[in-house]
Amino acid sequence: MDISAVIPAFGGFAWTIFFFVVALSVIVAIHEYGHYIVGRWSGIQADVFSIGFGPVIWSRMDKRGTRWQIAALPFGGYVKFAGDANAASGKDVDAMEDAAADPAALRRTMHGAPLWARAATVSAGPVFNFALSIIVFAAVIFFTGVPRDPLTVGEIKPLPAGAYELREGDIVREIEGQAVPSINSEDYAAFVETIPEKPQLEYLVDRDGDVMTVTGPYMFPPLVTRVVPRSAGLAAGFEAGDVITSINGAPVFRFGQLPEVIENADGAPVQLTVWRAGAEMQIELSPKLVDEPDGQGGFEKKWRIGLGGGQAFEMGREAPAPLQALSGGYERMIGVITGSINGLGHLITGAISSCNLSGPIGIAQVAGTTASHGLSDFIWFIAVLSTAVGLLNLFPIPALDGGHLVFYAYEAVTGKPPSDGALRVLMAVGLTLVLSLMLFALGNDIFCP
Repeated sequence: MDISAVIPAFGGFAWTIFFFVVALSVIVAIHEYGHYIVGRWSGIQADVFSIGFGPVIWSRMDKRGTRWQIAALPFGGYVKFAGDANAASGKDVDAMEDAAADPAALRRTMHGAPLWARAATVSAGPVFNFALSIIVFAAVIFFTGVPRDPLTVGEIKPLPAGAYELREGDIVREIEGQAVPSINSEDYAAFVETIPEKPQLEYLVDRDGDVMTVTGPYMFPPLVTRVVPRSAGLAAGFEAGDVITSINGAPVFRFGQLPEVIENADGAPVQLTVWRAGAEMQIELSPKLVDEPDGQGGFEKKWRIGLGGGQAFEMGREAPAPLQALSGGYERMIGVITGSINGLGHLITGAISSCNLSGPIGIAQVAGTTASHGLSDFIWFIAVLSTAVGLLNLFPIPALDGGHLVFYAYEAVTGKPPSDGALRVLMAVGLTLVLSLMLFALGNDIFCP
């Protein structure tokens, strides 16, 4: 399904906010439900389950005494347990004093429950976020499939050179006389590097049992398959499916020619000739200096225009085994975590620009852009953001889940929790840090190029 078909004016403020709210609400609901359900299983009473903050626009009370509600500001949510003074789980001293007279009532409060129950309840929010990510990644992998081995031609992308003899369903045995190794082997990447660089190639294919030689395009033409959110390419109006035929008047036939020309321009505007659905147009844009991974755990600054390339044809795909899809989902979730931690570490040390930290405006723009690319891209974005939210909540900052877990670790070691006075001070410090970080990220959204 292509969501862009139902967005008559994509890029408008209303649609961007809509998809941002949808993505955030799903993630928040899963996160808070993790707190709620594990708390309930642990014997802790939940008084309020809220999606959003501020004035309540809908609510209902269930048979367990929990009020489920939707509030007017849909940029977060919370579960308020018995004994909590606020959404950040600060202690309600008066309520706890009242409950102290009744051991059963005290046990049902967040602050009177055993340490294991409190730790499990707090941990459940991030864990549910990670679980959501794994399931969503796995579902997308399962339903979109994995490349079929041996290399099989799927959908052939429209190119300005016109029709080729290569057809969808062909099983590729050789390219320019070189045998194609298994796409799952280590040799495949090396094979791709040896493909002759010319606009038209000879393919030896198996077509319905007949082996024949046919003409086909260079496997990696200057075809745009992805436009990076908040990039120069997006601002210039590039779309997936565009084919770049020349840069500054020089013809190009492979995507790999673009980075070198863009890098050599050193930030100066470049003139691109673009083929789109049979028509040519001229697009001028100025590259942006970005920090990108160098493949060795670090980052390097590169001039980029924010376009991603792909093959001239989709690979034929097949459904993976469920466990294979789950394994792939787990690997992608771990990849988001390690990439985020690596990037944050370089940001803190100043190795990369602080502009790499996006706030709500930047995230909203990414949500809208991915939604315009299709349902699977938008769902994938939700999974990535869910992992990021789970990871962020584990940071050892008071007011976040990780801060509460640090308090519980202190209690486990010393045999008593921090004093109420110390907790109030630490919670205030934590809230100040979180709000400062949010304002800093918002400033990046507004002032960073």
